[in-house]
Amino acid sequence: MTNPQMNSEQAKNEEIAALLEGEELLTLQEVADKLDLQITRVFDLLGARKFIAWRNAEGTRLVPAAFFNQKGVISKYVSGVITVLSDGGFSDQEIFIHLFTEDETLPGRPIDALHGHLAREVIRRAQASAF
Repeated sequence: MTNPQMNSEQAKNEEIAALLEGEELLTLQEVADKLDLQITRVFDLLGARKFIAWRNAEGTRLVPAAFFNQKGVISKYVSGVITVLSDGGFSDQEIFIHLFTEDETLPGRPIDALHGHLAREVIRRAQASAF
């Protein structure tokens, strides 16, 4: 007997893997190095939901480099949309799917729009879709 929830989780992970294909992905240690922080502080930021990590098929937690701004820090808009969607009941998997799926009305992907003049629009739409 198969577990429908497990199949749903697996399907979401496969969708995320496809969406993140070609993206630069960082391990948590690479995030620590990039931010010049101890790894324990990165775990604190992860726990505080300043960013989220995706666990690949091998079990490694990975963070898209697209979460960082031009200054090399996690974009406040990325943290903001993660908070809004989390508060609205989105799982981390659903947040990854939301951020990395093309949206022709933006145009492009929400993650890319968060680094430009459409950042507030992405957050506004996240608020609308989360509630």
